[in-house]
Amino acid sequence: MFNIFNKQKSLSIYAPMNGKLIDLTEVEDPVFSEKMVGDGVAIEPNENIVLSPVKGKITLLFPTKHAIGIETEEGLEILIHLGIDTVELKGEGFNAFVKVGDRVNIGDKLLEMNIEIIQEKGKSTHTPILITNMDKVKELKLMNKDSVKAGKDIIMEIILKD
Repeated sequence: MFNIFNKQKSLSIYAPMNGKLIDLTEVEDPVFSEKMVGDGVAIEPNENIVLSPVKGKITLLFPTKHAIGIETEEGLEILIHLGIDTVELKGEGFNAFVKVGDRVNIGDKLLEMNIEIIQEKGKSTHTPILITNMDKVKELKLMNKDSVKAGKDIIMEIILKD
């Protein structure tokens, strides 16, 4: 019979930055590589600007501007963590264009990270993009791409639980 009443809710997550898509297990920090915070992917960025990967609301912005949280209209929570151990930089090399409570669309400018400063300070620029409330996720499909363009390429497809 027809499945018009069983249509699954899905959500596309776009690349928040230009760069190389890498498997989360390759990130140098076990908090991310062992998926303690959530599941997703990481990007090795080649540009400084971070765009919104989804339509939603800013729910978290660290004072150091090295991490940002967005909640989608469907209730999915996305965390973008700029680099590894970058909290130790105390905000140096980071700039925010949004604040908690702001509504954003796919492709809106969120943050800027100065890749050169981060690398000069001996930190990794690997940037995890995580779903932190995996209890809402029925299926997470990672895109198999190498190079991604911010706001243009889909990096994850999420099927939500009913």
